[in-house]
Amino acid sequence: MVGPTLPVADCHNDLLLGVLHQRERGLADPFGDFWLPQLRAGGVVLQVLPVFTEEQHVGEGALRRSLQVLEEARRLADVHAADVAICERGDQIRPTIESGRIALVLALEGCEPIGHSLELLDTFHRLGVRIASMTWNRRTMMADGVGEQDAGGRLTTLGLEAVAEMERLGMVVDVSHLSETGFWHLASVATRPFVASHSSCQALQAHPRNLTDEQIRAVADSGGFVAINGFGPFLSDAATVDSFLAHVGHAVTLVGSDRVALGLDFMRDLVDAVDPVLGGALVDPDALPWVDGLQRPADLAALAVRLEETLGPRAGRQVCADTVIDTLAQHLASAPL
Repeated sequence: MVGPTLPVADCHNDLLLGVLHQRERGLADPFGDFWLPQLRAGGVVLQVLPVFTEEQHVGEGALRRSLQVLEEARRLADVHAADVAICERGDQIRPTIESGRIALVLALEGCEPIGHSLELLDTFHRLGVRIASMTWNRRTMMADGVGEQDAGGRLTTLGLEAVAEMERLGMVVDVSHLSETGFWHLASVATRPFVASHSSCQALQAHPRNLTDEQIRAVADSGGFVAINGFGPFLSDAATVDSFLAHVGHAVTLVGSDRVALGLDFMRDLVDAVDPVLGGALVDPDALPWVDGLQRPADLAALAVRLEETLGPRAGRQVCADTVIDTLAQHLASAPL
């Protein structure tokens, strides 16, 4: 195993869901037993933790389930306070990292828990959520996800109100999973930076989850960043680490290394931990093509070496961590703006 070199910020790891499922099955501390050593081995200094609602909880159960997932985040942060800290303000991020702890940033992946009750955005903000996407692949009350491309809907009235409310609260809007039509609608009304936390490049791999060059430029023009996804089907029909590097290089060529980041979306160790209810995942769950060298957080140490070799020291450091740290440090707010 390669030891940590460059610090790494990863914008998407669904480990909270895995931890919840494993604790529901009786494991005492799956985060401390597996995920924390993995993050340390990979050199991770900042980890965005999405709160995701599984298919079986969509509907009125989504709010309850999201609160359970958020409680897991608070619990693991309490148990492992010497190693991690949840950051709710931008000015907490660098001091947390400098103290040797991993900065955790909570995100909402899809607004199913909000339903039509916009005031719940304030509630989730009070609970520490600082990044939010309006959709996963499915349709919500706010917008269409990429799984609804045939419908191709714009943002709903509620969705437009949600964007304004997220911006007022100082939450960063995430466009990964949003339909292309919805993306452009959001881009036309957004007044603050928005990000794509785990998306790759449509120009290199035609997949509905990937962004076109024009979308990548729009994210960068907003002041946000595109974090490249490491999931095989989004990279190539026969993906390798080199495929991932090609997507990073393409995005850097388009918008610069200060607007490109990492959002690996590691799932290899979640498949066995999480009940396999992933309707609308846009991939075949029985034939998931794992990429050697992009399977779990410990792999990030070797990936950082490759990124530094490929991009050079300055750009490599920006893509590995500085882009995310700088953007979130500037734009995360703990109180309404």
